[in-house]
Amino acid sequence: MHRALALLGVAALTAALAGPVNAATKPSPQVTLPPIPALSGLPIPSLPTDLLVPKFIGAPASKQPIAHSTVPQNPWLSPNGTNSMHDDAYASDAYDVSGPLGKNLAVKSASYGVRECATMAFDSHGRIVGLCGGLEGFSMMVIDPVTLKPISEVRTSARNLLTSANPFTDICGGTYFFLDGNDVAYPTTGNRSVLKIKINANGTVVKQHEWSLAADVPAGDCLIATMPDWSGRIWFFTQQGIVGTLDRTTGAIHVTHLPAGEEVTNSVSTDETGGMYMVSTHALYRLDATAAGAPQVTWREAYDRGSSKKPGNLSQGSGTTPTLIGDRWVAINDNADPQTDVVVYDRRKGVTNRLHCTQPVLAPNAGTTENSLVAAGNSLIIENNYGYGGPTTTILGKTTTPGLSRVMIDDNGCHVAWTNNSIAPSSVAKASLGNGLLYAYTKPKLDSKAQDAVDGWYFTAIDIRTGKTVWSRLTGTGIQWNNHYAAIYLGPDGAAYIATLAGLVRLKDS
Repeated sequence: MHRALALLGVAALTAALAGPVNAATKPSPQVTLPPIPALSGLPIPSLPTDLLVPKFIGAPASKQPIAHSTVPQNPWLSPNGTNSMHDDAYASDAYDVSGPLGKNLAVKSASYGVRECATMAFDSHGRIVGLCGGLEGFSMMVIDPVTLKPISEVRTSARNLLTSANPFTDICGGTYFFLDGNDVAYPTTGNRSVLKIKINANGTVVKQHEWSLAADVPAGDCLIATMPDWSGRIWFFTQQGIVGTLDRTTGAIHVTHLPAGEEVTNSVSTDETGGMYMVSTHALYRLDATAAGAPQVTWREAYDRGSSKKPGNLSQGSGTTPTLIGDRWVAINDNADPQTDVVVYDRRKGVTNRLHCTQPVLAPNAGTTENSLVAAGNSLIIENNYGYGGPTTTILGKTTTPGLSRVMIDDNGCHVAWTNNSIAPSSVAKASLGNGLLYAYTKPKLDSKAQDAVDGWYFTAIDIRTGKTVWSRLTGTGIQWNNHYAAIYLGPDGAAYIATLAGLVRLKDS
């Protein structure tokens, strides 16, 4: 019965996602539906087509750690690697822990219905804390990291069904959150507010507070991301270009506005000097707080946003969260024609010429990314999302454009070290600096006629030094295994996790 219901849900999902990607949904009015409780954690349903594709390709790896500078610990976040979608305050998308090497991989999955936990963190007990979205809205779930069974959940935000052309690509109030060292999560809502949610020692969750920002964020706008700076104030960012600060003690709110027409569709990063780094659809910014706590622009660097939105992007502009490396660099991608670039800037104070290098990457007229760059040592890795327009673009054997590239940074500029031809439609790749592997979630174009219409999804490990694919492990075949922009995560014990449209997958060496 569970299998039949799950497949019915996948069929409904395919129909729901047939429309175009739309990140510009408005949060008012809302439709409030009763929460749909998470299922008991039964596996994501498999299909007979699993037998038509290889289960494991390649050979296990050995550990070859990557030398790297340590990302400073923001005192208002839980330990690095556990606090947000991009792992830490620098948005490095890299872990010190060693992830799976591919040795007798144990693969486990759990279905939560048509619901995806795109952003996850890990509390002080090692449990998964996920912000999970479905047709009815968003909820905060606490999940057992081994069995993948839900422990508890609480509704955070209703879905805006009246104005959302495509609920599964509505990023308002349900994409990013952060977790602090006291097991408190801070998600945004579709009601233009920030929640404070406590995860108790027994795994239950409780809403402790809600700060309304409705007086400063108009009804036609919505909250995209939050992040604390090194002083503990919460910064918030809206889709239509409002940047604000929230004092959790006094409730004081200060805002500033980006120039008209600039939107924000990505998360943010921050460093120990007080800087908050964000990218709009037109420029990269550093913002700092005044003595009164108000946000102000310290510097702005316009980039080449190209002539149009490329297939695979949610907006005409950079698809990356700014990535910080060491005490000097901040990097994004642009949207240049005909070839996107990795663009690296010098973020140090007192610098007059901030642009360090503009390095073309991926294929001309067939390259873009909607996911954050990965920092690995003194390099950045970009994945190609060109052609991904939602789950219907990767069904019936279809897939997207190949390409992951590593860009090295030195004092004289940048250069491409390698390009790998794996196809990662929307994986939010991650690096394990502890073993030297880059992990991507891939959907290869299969060769034989018997495989023409088979949709095989693989967890893939790539050698960061050489760019060669080391191994790939099948998770399953069918639309229910599509991750649809959900990130890869490594848990504190080195297990890997990837959310899909129907639930969550765990992979660990055994």
